[in-house]
Amino acid sequence: MYDVSRDELVPIWARPAPGERKPTYTRERIADAALKIADAEGYEAVTMRRVAAELGAGTMTLYHYVRNKDELTAMMDDSIMAELLVPADELADDWREALAEIARRSYAAFQRHPWIFEHLAEEDEPNPGGPNALRHVEQSLAAAAKTGLDIAGQFELVALVDDYVWGHAMRGRATREHNAGEHARERLEAILAYLTAQLDTGEVPHLSAIVGDDAMAAFERVMEMAGDPARFERGLQRLLDGIALDLERRA
Repeated sequence: MYDVSRDELVPIWARPAPGERKPTYTRERIADAALKIADAEGYEAVTMRRVAAELGAGTMTLYHYVRNKDELTAMMDDSIMAELLVPADELADDWREALAEIARRSYAAFQRHPWIFEHLAEEDEPNPGGPNALRHVEQSLAAAAKTGLDIAGQFELVALVDDYVWGHAMRGRATREHNAGEHARERLEAILAYLTAQLDTGEVPHLSAIVGDDAMAAFERVMEMAGDPARFERGLQRLLDGIALDLERRA
């Protein structure tokens, strides 16, 4: 059985950066290079060798700053988390607008880096989170604390908003992927043929009423609604309405 040393279990954030007075590279610069590759070519394209080439460095040089791809990925994650942070002078005093702005920034970041879903699905171990991840959690909890809820309530509120953002972003990614690719049309036709056969059984009358006589036209309507950029904000406000109502009932 492979014996992992205690030192290998320490996250990169717990170790100081290389101690040169003027290091050739920084963790931020390395992470930015990796993000550039992932955004352009996908997460699978990110390797130590590829990032080193992007920086114009030798692969072994990169290992002076980052031990392995797991640490490189951790830095990429934390760079994305920085995009979720609302500047202190822009964060609203009102809990509702503060959480809404954090949600908007989170959603925008996931749209800029859609490969993050693929990467997180492959994670075998929990990520302890870097400095920016901790700042994001702190900012979210600070906003939730303005509701007057106890600690458990604050955590549940933050998780509820996070789940909405995450789910909305994942569904948008799935929709884009479904409509992309060489075989998208053939795949769609096969799906609609199956759907039509199920509608003909009479066992799904409510779905039949929505689809009508033209499954393709119904699908296009659904895709148009799914792609409506205003849908995220409408759903977010409805979620916050429900939270506000719950707070009133508790009071």
